[in-house]
Amino acid sequence: MPGASVYWAETQRGVATDVDGAFRLMPDKTTNRLVVSFVGFHNDTTVVVNREPLTIVLVEEGILDEVTITERKMGVLRSRTSAFDTQHIGSEELCRAACCNLSEAFETNASVDVAYSDAATGAKQIRLLGLGGTYVQLLQENTPAVRGLAQTFGLEYIPGPWMSSIQVSKGTSSVINGYEATSGQINVELLKPNTQNPLSVNLMLNSELHAEANVMGGWQLLHDHEHAQHRSLYTGILAHYQQGFLAMDDNHDSFVDMPKSQNANLMNRWVYKQGDYTFQALVRGLYDHRLGGQLADSITNPYRLDLNTWRVEGTMKNGYVFDEESGSSVAVITAVSYHNLNNLYGNRNWAASQVNAYLNAIYQGNFEGGGLIDNDHRLSAGLSVNYDRYNNAYSDNIFSTVNPGAVEHEVTPGVFAEYSLKYADMLSLVAGVRADWSSRYGFFFTPRANVRYTPFDWWTIRASVGMGYRSPNIIADNAFMLPSSRRIYMESDVRQERAVNAGVSTTFYIPIGSRQLQLSGEYYYTHFLNSLIVDLDRDVHSVYIYNQTDIDGGRSFAHSAQAEATIEVLTGWTWTAAFRWTDVEQTTFSQDAGTYVLRMKPLTNRFKGILSTSYQTPAKTWQFDATAQFNGGGRLPDGFGEYAWYPQLMAQITKYFRTCSLYLGAENMTNFKQPSPIVDSFHPYGPNFDASMAWGPITGWKVYLGFRYDLEKKVHDNHDHDD
Repeated sequence: MPGASVYWAETQRGVATDVDGAFRLMPDKTTNRLVVSFVGFHNDTTVVVNREPLTIVLVEEGILDEVTITERKMGVLRSRTSAFDTQHIGSEELCRAACCNLSEAFETNASVDVAYSDAATGAKQIRLLGLGGTYVQLLQENTPAVRGLAQTFGLEYIPGPWMSSIQVSKGTSSVINGYEATSGQINVELLKPNTQNPLSVNLMLNSELHAEANVMGGWQLLHDHEHAQHRSLYTGILAHYQQGFLAMDDNHDSFVDMPKSQNANLMNRWVYKQGDYTFQALVRGLYDHRLGGQLADSITNPYRLDLNTWRVEGTMKNGYVFDEESGSSVAVITAVSYHNLNNLYGNRNWAASQVNAYLNAIYQGNFEGGGLIDNDHRLSAGLSVNYDRYNNAYSDNIFSTVNPGAVEHEVTPGVFAEYSLKYADMLSLVAGVRADWSSRYGFFFTPRANVRYTPFDWWTIRASVGMGYRSPNIIADNAFMLPSSRRIYMESDVRQERAVNAGVSTTFYIPIGSRQLQLSGEYYYTHFLNSLIVDLDRDVHSVYIYNQTDIDGGRSFAHSAQAEATIEVLTGWTWTAAFRWTDVEQTTFSQDAGTYVLRMKPLTNRFKGILSTSYQTPAKTWQFDATAQFNGGGRLPDGFGEYAWYPQLMAQITKYFRTCSLYLGAENMTNFKQPSPIVDSFHPYGPNFDASMAWGPITGWKVYLGFRYDLEKKVHDNHDHDD
């Protein structure tokens, strides 16, 4: 039964059961009597004598006629108790669109933008609080994911059907996961073998003859109740294959709108539990090939795009709970990856490899805090080490001045500590510090603080402030410049990027009849102490890269303000409306003024609006989804003018059966396409060729058809409640 109250007798410490009737509650030192209550049922008091999982059955107060209760699980949830401003995007929300990969997971989300980084390769970049993906810490189950060489296509390397949920945290996040989050953190949770179904299949085909197939499964190999410490072993397979068969040129600019592609992605993961010890491991291999550019046989010396990527990675996690009552535990997380690419852009070639090794050792423990009633204190501390080795080889016509070096190494060890306070349901506080040393940039210090205050049940206020750092990688961070004739001028040695982010948000839960309106507002400000400025304004044929601190009075900052409202107007029918305004400015050289000027960063939308609705019929037989986006205009680099706002519309219909579902949808139903996205496309080897001016959709109306199948896991009464 969802929503049953579970609490320790004669205390205020308790929880409510989730949609499956499950709950998790820490023991209480003052009592061992656990009370469960639910309207229409007799209260139940259970004497807890050990920490084994409990099964509690409530007895009805009276005999009722048969009643059918339906409930729709919300796809996007915002925690009422966390100090972090975090949105939880669940599988229900991910299924509202095609969601082929992580880059398409935010089509119904107002906080995160995903746009093409250039008009030739199909690569996409993410934006949060108006800042590009290089300032967002992208994690896969709290380990480094999309960073370094993986930034170009990394969003597409995490298939949508593999994801169980996404957590989007705005502003400064926990220091436990590192120092890189400047504008926020996005963590992706994948399907886990101990909770996923034995077999799941997802097939999809769209009108551009892009086909995808996903096969997933998780199985239990060991379940030992006889052993003194309960043991269990699970394994799972996640397999993905996609191929684009058709090369189209709808805008007749001689370039294919989207490269033909082939991607194979395979992961195997393991989970082993014995008593208070948990072990997890995964290994993944990936191959990606994209062929684009001018593919017409009639063109003499065509401009070819031939992009090849190999990647292999592994992660291992070890965790041990010393004392569940005090919450003391230790975890050691290790991850290693090798990423290799060989990319041809016309007569430019970029061959590179990256080795990354990561270690994070964490101790956590709860303790009582002298005098406060109903309060929880937690201390987390540990150490981490991150190692990157880049090996880059460029063709001679990319850099016009200093080449940044063929081999780059950076090792960054650090220590951290984080204190968390939760006082009743009114106050949450998280304060953390990190001290790291980079072999490239030396010592740096990362303080962060987040606080949540709930004066009333219907009103929550949050605030955050903290530092973020980043080690730039010139080509990996700016690969969108490669399909162009622009040459790169590096005017000084690259220094570490440093920024302060501060924000405040508030959420109201307003009852309207039997429904609830969730109304939220937020404002974030990011101030760079040093940023690496990629100046596209000084010369239409060049890119100048320099540190903000190299310019007298140089500045770089971002303002972001957003309002959002969500309500279930009728049973199963939800509406969301949101609007975000951004002002991202930096100092670049003005051709008109003949000097450096602070102005809006080019290719950055001024605003974004979303109107989204979803209706699910009773008993979940049909679902109808539609989302309208309104993307604000922005400034192009000097010599190219500005661009206006544009709308997009997407919709999907899903028919559910007992074990499978069919879905039919369409994207960009307004058929809006950026006019002439590639500058001087018929002369790709000339001085004016430039595919880096992408600001809108490259392709038009797209229809897709998909099929999902799930072989549901059998439920055994074995008390194996693995997280």
